[in-house]
This record gives sequence, C-alpha cells and structure tokens, in this order.
Amino acid sequence: MAKGFVLDLTGKVTVVTGGNSGLGLGFARGIAKAGGDLEIWARSAEKNAAAKAELESHGVRVTTRQVDVASEQEVIAAYEALMQDFGRVDCVIANSGLGPTSRSTLEMTTEQWHQLLNVNLHGAFYTLREGARQMVRRAEAGEPGGSLIFCGSLSMFHGLAGKGNYAAAKGAMGAVIRSMAVEFGKYGIRANTVAPGYIKTGLTGEDKEWGPIDKFFAAKTPIPRPGYPSDFEAIIAYLASDFSSFHTGDTIVIDGGSLVAPPYYTG
Repeated sequence: MAKGFVLDLTGKVTVVTGGNSGLGLGFARGIAKAGGDLEIWARSAEKNAAAKAELESHGVRVTTRQVDVASEQEVIAAYEALMQDFGRVDCVIANSGLGPTSRSTLEMTTEQWHQLLNVNLHGAFYTLREGARQMVRRAEAGEPGGSLIFCGSLSMFHGLAGKGNYAAAKGAMGAVIRSMAVEFGKYGIRANTVAPGYIKTGLTGEDKEWGPIDKFFAAKTPIPRPGYPSDFEAIIAYLASDFSSFHTGDTIVIDGGSLVAPPYYTG
C-alpha cells in the first residue's frame, strides 16, 4: 500500500488575484484540488463565473469579486467582504499583472511606465499588505500562520530591453517579499515568490499543440517544452499548506531549467 504525505488544505481560504484564467487559474486549481476554499479577484465577470464553476467541481467553496487591484480602496473593500463571507484568509497569491507593451526605453511613455507599475507593483503590494494585516490580527488572537505568494518571472534575473517597467515591478516585489518574510516570520507568516519561465497561457493558447513561439522557447530550455499552468498546481498547494511552515523569503524558479542553462546551450 502506498504511503506518503497528503497536501490537505481543508478549512483554509486562499485569495488569488487574476485567478480566472491562465497561470492564476492554474494556481487556483492547485488549491482546489487540495481541498482549499477560494476567492478569485479579477475584472471580468464572465471569466470569473467560468472559473468558479470549474473550481467548484472539486468540492470546495468558491467566491469571486470584480476587483481592480490598482485601486487601494477596492482591495481594502474586497478584504472586508471576504472576511464577512469566510471569516479568515490563510493564503494570498498576488498574480494580477499587465504584460509589457513597450519595445524601447526611449519610446516608453510616462503613462506606460506608471500604468503597468500601478497594477504589477502597487496592486501586488496592496493585495499582500492587506492580506498580511488580516493574518497578523488572527495571529495576535492566538492562531499564527499564513502564506503570502507573489507571482514573479525570470525578468527578476534577466534584463529586458525596452521593458524596464515590467522587470522593475517584478524585481521590486521580490524585494518586498523578502522584507515581508523577515517582518512577519514571528507571526508564522511565510512570504515567497514563484518565478515562472515561459508558460503557455491565454496569450499563446493552453492546448498542447505548439506554435512557433512554443518551439522557440522549447529549443532553449533543458526540459524541451513550454511550461503549463498545471506545472504550478503542486508548488502552490505546498506553499499554501502547513508543510511549508519553515519555508520563507524564497524565490522558487519553475522554468524547465532555462535560467541555469549556459548562453551557448543549443539542446
């Protein structure tokens, strides 16, 4: 008879921003499959409803809210509503973000710079800060613990020509996460970053048929394929669970080995 650990998130509540599609929905699936309840924050009511129906098929409770994380007041109001509905929050996954639209630093407008940072940096900070406040209150009432997770990227390590706002947001939030790990450890609250490599999501299609972009990245990755949202289900469930109670301040790279491959790697 097989024996082993079981990631059981029964009784835990997780917030996932941008959790109605792509990588965010993959994160949410990992939580749901482990028995955790969910609240999805995203702006599309239609996509929220579809995600809710899918996630509920795992037998967990799921609520959704239309939240623009760039608005501090909307984030605060969403947490107030969450606490009324669930009474607790155990894990927060700050995943919402805009993709870079500029190809040149010289041509990037001030509006483009700030628009992306408002979501990817400030929105992620509001989301994690307010979640931490709820967790600290619970810890001070006698129940320590909690997990703060930021969705980073390989731009935390690489330079991106013309996309400095995107890289700046990811890199800055990596520093924020490490600072939160130091500050909130005494409450049993962990803070970690998951940094994906090239992942096949909504922009490139989630089906298994590879296009030219998929083949390009696969040729440069030691595990020669693109990543999929399903590749993140287990690591997210682990970080949300009590098994990660001593794991904090980390940046966990899930990229098929592309970060460590030498520049002359040809497969």
